Amino acid sequence: MSEKLIIVGKEGNMAIVMLNREKKRNALSVDLRKQLTDTLLQLAKDNEIKAVILTGKGPVFSAGFDTSEFMSLTPENMQAFFEASWQYHVDVMTFPKPLIAALNGPAIAGGLDLALMCDFRIASETAFFQHPEIKFGATPLYTLLKPVVGDGLARDLSFTGRRIEVDEALRIGLVNKVVSADKVLEEAKSYAAQICESKLETLMAVKKMCIAATNMEEFSKITKTALGG
Repeated sequence: MSEKLIIVGKEGNMAIVMLNREKKRNALSVDLRKQLTDTLLQLAKDNEIKAVILTGKGPVFSAGFDTSEFMSLTPENMQAFFEASWQYHVDVMTFPKPLIAALNGPAIAGGLDLALMCDFRIASETAFFQHPEIKFGATPLYTLLKPVVGDGLARDLSFTGRRIEVDEALRIGLVNKVVSADKVLEEAKSYAAQICESKLETLMAVKKMCIAATNMEEFSKITKTALGG
């Protein structure tokens, strides 16, 4: 039986999805990404759920993709790995309901990408944001940053890999709100509760427009190329 890397709780019309790999700083392994997308697929079909909160267990939201898996790639499994990575991004991007990131701590590399794929970002004062993978030969996903912070800052953060503290993240629109570490989930639930006051059909119609505003065909093509596909 595979390890339970995603924990799901439900409160009324909202679901709380937790990355459950604390000892690995919630690194996004292949198994975790698969369990996450499977979970989102089930929640998409659940007509009782109107909004989903995504958070991490422990002091880190996510440190990004699991680098140990990159080290173990062989020519035989490399293409399948990148195909799965690309599909994961598309699946999260096209989740048809409001998705709120409760950023309990740092969101780094692929962890930042995951936060950017959410509709709202509530950050702990302990959080920071960074694309350090540029220093190690991996391509940051500029295509996720641009719609949130604009072209200039997206280029800045992609090319430099510099660290963004929460005060700057709030100022540039990378996050919607900053609260104390013990209030992050509570604040995210408050956002979700406001969302859940509306009809599911209306919320999904708005999300459909949000997805349509992102040229998914272009996003998919660029992301696939960036991920080595």
